[in-house]
Amino acid sequence: MAGVEITIWRSATTLASPIQGAAQRHDVREHLFAAITVDGLTGYGEVSPQPQSLNGDPSAALVVAALRDEVPAHLERLAQALADEAGWARIHQLAGPRPASLVAWALVEMALLDLQLRRSGLSLADEWPERAKPRVMATVSLLDETLPKLASEVERLRVKVGPGVRPGPALDALHDLGRPVIADYNCSAPNVEVVLEDLAVLRSSLVVVAVEQPFAPGNLIDHARLHAEGVVAVSLDEGVRSIVDLRHIARYRAGALVCIKPARVGGLAVARTMILEALDLGLRPYVGGFFESPLARGVHRQLVAAMVDEPSDVAPVAGLGAPVVERPGGVGWTAQRGEVLLQLPG
Repeated sequence: MAGVEITIWRSATTLASPIQGAAQRHDVREHLFAAITVDGLTGYGEVSPQPQSLNGDPSAALVVAALRDEVPAHLERLAQALADEAGWARIHQLAGPRPASLVAWALVEMALLDLQLRRSGLSLADEWPERAKPRVMATVSLLDETLPKLASEVERLRVKVGPGVRPGPALDALHDLGRPVIADYNCSAPNVEVVLEDLAVLRSSLVVVAVEQPFAPGNLIDHARLHAEGVVAVSLDEGVRSIVDLRHIARYRAGALVCIKPARVGGLAVARTMILEALDLGLRPYVGGFFESPLARGVHRQLVAAMVDEPSDVAPVAGLGAPVVERPGGVGWTAQRGEVLLQLPG
C-alpha cells in the first residue's frame, strides 16, 4: 500500500477509581490504539481489552497477537477499504472466528472510520446524527469499600455483585447514590435460587432494573428460568456476541435487555446492525464498554445518541494520564504514541 502508514501501539492507564468484579479487579487498563495515515491525514481507533481472558473475552495479549498475525496478511484488502468511502463498515469481514480477531479488527475499523470522516471533512455527529441526548450509565461495585462520585448525567448504575449479597454499609452507600441499578454478576451466580435470594436483599434498599449475566455465556436455560420468575428483567452481556445470540435470546425468552459491546462483536458496523436486530426482536439494547479512554468512549456515546434509548455504559472513565487529546472533526480525538507494537511499512 504505497503512501499508507499503519501504526499500532499500546498505552496503559490507571483507573482513578478501581472497580472490583466477581472474578477480576479493574485497576489498570491497557489501551490499544491504531493510526492509519494517508496523504497527511490520520485516523485513530481504540480498543481496551481486559488484562486476562475471562468469560469468553480475550486478554490484551491475545488481541495483540491477532493484530500482528492478521493485519500484515490483509494489506491488499485494507487498500480496497481505503479506496471505498464506506469501506470501514465492511472491514470486519476480515475477522476470523476467534474472539481476539474480532477485537483486533474492531480497532482497525474505528481508525478507518475516523480517516474516512476526515477525508470528507465530517465529524461523527454528521455521520450519525443525534436522535436524542444519550442516556448514561456508570459502573460501580458493591464489592468495593468505597464508591466513586457520580456525574450528574448518570441516571443508572451497573453494579458489580457476587453471589451471597448481604445487608451492610456498602449497600447503604449504594442506596445513598439514589440511582436505579442493574446487578451485574459477570457469570458468577451458581443457580437461580441464589440470584433470587440476592434480589430480595438488593430490592430492600435499591430500585433494581435488571440482573445482568448471572450465568455462563450460552446458558440460556437458567437465564430463561430466572426471567420467567418475573421478579426483575434479565439482561445478557457476555452471552451477546452475534446476531444468532440475539435470536436465541429472543426465541427462548432468556432475557429482556442485551448489552452490545462494539469491540466484542467485531466493531461499530456490526454493533449497529445488532442494535437494529435487537429492537426488531423486541429486546432492549444498550451499549457497553471495557473502560476505554475518551477516544472510544466518545464514539460509543455518539452511537448511543443516534440509536439507543436505554442508559448505556458511556460515562467518562476517570483515568490517570489518559493518552488522548480532543480535536475537531472525525471521531473527535487523537491518541498520543506509546509502545509501538506494529508498524507498516517498517
